[in-house]
Amino acid sequence: MSSTHLVRLGKSELKVSPICFGTWQLSPKFWGEQSQSEISSAIQLAYDLGINFIDTADAYGDGLAEQVVGKAIKSLPREKLVIATKVYNHFYPDGSRHGDLSSDYILKACDDSLRRLDLDYIDLYQCHAFDPLVRYDELAETLNSLVKAGKIRAYGVSNWSVEQMRTGSMMGNYATCQPVYSLLKRDIEKDILPYCQGNDIGTLIYSSLHLGLLTGKYKGHETFTDVRQSRPDFQGERYKLICERVQQVGEIAKKYDLTTVQLVLAVTLMHPGITSAIVGIKTQQQIKEAAGAMGKTVSIVDWNQVRTLLTV
Repeated sequence: MSSTHLVRLGKSELKVSPICFGTWQLSPKFWGEQSQSEISSAIQLAYDLGINFIDTADAYGDGLAEQVVGKAIKSLPREKLVIATKVYNHFYPDGSRHGDLSSDYILKACDDSLRRLDLDYIDLYQCHAFDPLVRYDELAETLNSLVKAGKIRAYGVSNWSVEQMRTGSMMGNYATCQPVYSLLKRDIEKDILPYCQGNDIGTLIYSSLHLGLLTGKYKGHETFTDVRQSRPDFQGERYKLICERVQQVGEIAKKYDLTTVQLVLAVTLMHPGITSAIVGIKTQQQIKEAAGAMGKTVSIVDWNQVRTLLTV
């Protein structure tokens, strides 16, 4: 594995690839059944392509994703990998769940994640959402205790507002933030990204290809049976318009000998506030394509043109 493209993840000591292997697709409830062996092979190929960063969560498939990741990385050098997982969803055998960042639950959930991943430590442990029932100081104390115990190396947040992060950072050493972001949904450029840049907080954005809509493979007439079937961007005239614009982005990509996916990821990663882009991967071909975006840039004119096309 080459370390050419590795970047520092915020104030942590973690060095990560700008493309992060995402595993939300291992949630059958949202995405249907996926080939675990194919995803496992893709994880192993990712390492060969220079991608050392894998993001998962205990809630993805109620532990399934962590188990798949744990098995897939068994043959890879642990010290060169950065494994990120999350805590928040207290899930039960009957499929029900609720948010929970209480100290007792976090300590138990961390041990459960370590067991499923079959690891001695987690590189990045993230609060998957904000829990209004838990005091900021108590949460920080719990996370710090996990660092002290050597069970996690760093901790961060996901889906927190900028004010929640601002208050949390007064009491805890949050190294990262994982917000939703794509070139079709750039809201965090107004507040979260400036805050993270000003406070040396690494950002690993999720949904970077907008649930596949920015891949260029859709024409505007498809229907979906997974989580996308209820999303407005995948319905009616708006869906058709976005697909047309993405096709135009694809024409710009040809100038750089890139695919649409690679251009979209390159433009995304050019924002100085974004450290790494999580890409949900199901096949070896998908990770091979995504890896090709690392280190690529475009002209300022084309950077603006792509963003203008995707302002819909």
